[in-house]
Amino acid sequence: MKIAIYPGSFDPITNGHIDIIKRATKLFDKVIVVLAKNSAKKYRFSLEDRKEMVETSLKGFENVEVDVCDGLTVEFAKSKGAVAMIRGLRVVSDFEYEWSLTAANQFINSDIETVFLMAHRDLTFLSSSTIDELIKGGIDVSSLVPDIVIEKYRDKK
Repeated sequence: MKIAIYPGSFDPITNGHIDIIKRATKLFDKVIVVLAKNSAKKYRFSLEDRKEMVETSLKGFENVEVDVCDGLTVEFAKSKGAVAMIRGLRVVSDFEYEWSLTAANQFINSDIETVFLMAHRDLTFLSSSTIDELIKGGIDVSSLVPDIVIEKYRDKK
């Protein structure tokens, strides 16, 4: 069984993330979506809310599970028997950051491959911080995120 992990903060999850996950499920037998747990980072939503949003958004995916990691994702991948880490690329500037991250992960464990999936051309502008700014500006983002995300933003008011 070929397992991949897709790590991220998912703060919040977007349709861009879901597109990457959907495509990854065609390449791997199992995809584990891994939420980052970093006490040094300030998140918009709690870990519990982020996990609920991801789980609710991915209910229809049979070969996807959701987990939490508070250490190095490459070590988490190894512990789950994963052969790859999925990374999404939206724009060229993402590549430089991801290249450095991949090099560090290869230094730690060269057995875990990194697979880059390009964002769908209609979703290249989409990021969690963009969603946050659009919502703060009163823009309807219902076509860009799952319904649960809209609900969680309403709950925060």
